[in-house]
Amino acid sequence: MLDELIVKNLGIIEEAHLEPGPGFVVVTGETGAGKTMLLGALRLLMGSASRRESVGPFGDDAIVDGRFLFSSDEEVTLRRRVTGEGRSKAYVDGSMVPAKALQERTANNVEVVGQHDHMLLTTSNGARRLVDGALSKSGQKAAAAYARAWESLVLVRQKLELLGGGRRELERELEMTQYQADEIAVAGFQPGDDADLSARATRLRNSEDLARGFDAVLEALGEDGAASQMGVALAELRKLARLDPLLADGVERLVSLAEALGELQVDLAATSADLEHEPGELDSLETRIQQLGVLRRKYGDGLAEVLAFGESAAARATVLSELLSTADQLAEEIAAATLAATEAAAGLSKERQKTAAKAATTAVGHLQELGMVAPTVQFGFSEAELGPHGTDRIDLYFASDENLTPGPAAKVASGGELSRLTLALRLATGIGDAKLIAFDEVDAGIGGATALAMGEKLVALSRDRQIFCVTHLPQVAAHADAHYVVTRDGAEARVGLVDGEPRLAELSRMLGGLPDSERGQLHAEELLSSAQRQK
Repeated sequence: MLDELIVKNLGIIEEAHLEPGPGFVVVTGETGAGKTMLLGALRLLMGSASRRESVGPFGDDAIVDGRFLFSSDEEVTLRRRVTGEGRSKAYVDGSMVPAKALQERTANNVEVVGQHDHMLLTTSNGARRLVDGALSKSGQKAAAAYARAWESLVLVRQKLELLGGGRRELERELEMTQYQADEIAVAGFQPGDDADLSARATRLRNSEDLARGFDAVLEALGEDGAASQMGVALAELRKLARLDPLLADGVERLVSLAEALGELQVDLAATSADLEHEPGELDSLETRIQQLGVLRRKYGDGLAEVLAFGESAAARATVLSELLSTADQLAEEIAAATLAATEAAAGLSKERQKTAAKAATTAVGHLQELGMVAPTVQFGFSEAELGPHGTDRIDLYFASDENLTPGPAAKVASGGELSRLTLALRLATGIGDAKLIAFDEVDAGIGGATALAMGEKLVALSRDRQIFCVTHLPQVAAHADAHYVVTRDGAEARVGLVDGEPRLAELSRMLGGLPDSERGQLHAEELLSSAQRQK
């Protein structure tokens, strides 16, 4: 059981300290007072997701501490701290742990039945999860076997996705990819060829102008030009150097210039000679440039991108060839995996149907104890497409009397009937072994004798476990062993244990909205005495 709960700065609760004790514990208060915050604190200790909105205005962090007694010799303390950014830290017996560890520690020991759980019962997924939560050991083995079979099928399907679809699509992709790789490879371009082709073509296109220019330059530098004049200047400077040794450096520099000029003449003459080309060479270059342009339009803005595309296409073609070689084998694997998953789904379906029938029978018994004379509860099974949860579509059908035709619970059950149906099914499937069960307004929509029956049912449940219940019903609250009231003053809520006169005042408020009414308190006293006598 929950032996002690301390809540600080959680929502509008600045601080609350509860020592509820064993048995049946209720929490009451006006709508919006903050009652559900206490169950939110319990959910945080169970490892549920933290939200920054849960941090109140009374500090930087929200803190929840709980001490649980799961047996006479098993005590555990849990803590959850939530920061203003929504991050949280979890602790077990003072040691920091992942939040998941809180889930593991409270699993099978603590269960919360929410006020919106009845919505789950009205959906196929919710009904399936309800049945799966109650599977026997053989059913759990069947579920695990199906999970393995489905995982195997998913893995094989993922391999099929790598093929890009069927074999025909794969072959078409290989043909196109191989053509692209071959077209680029056969062209034979190498890195830098684009710049070289452009330079050579430009030279050949302007060869006549270049030839005339080279002739003029070489003539200007020839024997009657600059070279001749430099020879005369060098001879004169050497004469002067014999008269003035300081001019020796000038001679060396002029010699260097003469040598450089000579080399330039040689290079220019060679370049001029290269201008002579074979007929059709320019046409060949233009064709090559045009070929490169075609590749660039298809595969990239520049030669480098074209070559990279070719390498990628060649690599993809290799992969596709390898995949094609295993395509036939893969088809056989998919057929085998599908058959295995189908057979496993059939085995799981049989276990689910047995579990559903037993749960429905047990739920009917609980509903009779909650005031229904002859209700009907059925789980309807229909076949669905093979999927992560098998091939079962499960729907919940209900009738409040055996003379009525059962229909979908979402359509035929009233709000009060849904509340009782939720409680009955959860008792029949998911919470039988929990040491602590918390109910969050599952009594919505009921009243009168049905509310008294609900209170008696919760008291009966509390005889071998601790029951928490957030309720608006005085008929339920009157049965409690411990009664906490949440009151709100502006933006702050307080939680207090009530007994004696304060408890009668709260029950009177719940009965008629008048806590100070003498007649209301007499009614509350009568209700409380009657409830306590029945325990």
